[in-house]
Amino acid sequence: QVQLVESGGRLVQAGGSLRLTCAASGRSFNSNAMGWFRQAPGKERELVAAINYSGAITMYADSVKGRFTISRNNARNTVYLQMNSLKPEDTAVYYCAVAFGRVVVTTTDDYRYWGKGTLVTVSS
Repeated sequence: QVQLVESGGRLVQAGGSLRLTCAASGRSFNSNAMGWFRQAPGKERELVAAINYSGAITMYADSVKGRFTISRNNARNTVYLQMNSLKPEDTAVYYCAVAFGRVVVTTTDDYRYWGKGTLVTVSS
């Protein structure tokens, strides 16, 4: 049974940093791109960052470029999101997802498996 479990979300002050971890189990995802999405109250789920199967190619939403970094460890079947210089508008539930294919993709329809999310709250 495939399972994605996010961790690392918590309350943090503006300007602070957090590292989110997504641990996958049930099968290897070394051949799949992965992504981090977020959903704030009353808003649609949006892509924050994505990484291709090897980790060589990444992409970011404009709102997080220069502040967030996505990475993966295929030996551990894990993907990370390092978040620096956090802002109150980064407050959301953050979800990890596994894409259908190898390349970086940007819409929710391109992703096959989803975690249950971890809450990040940034106070001003």
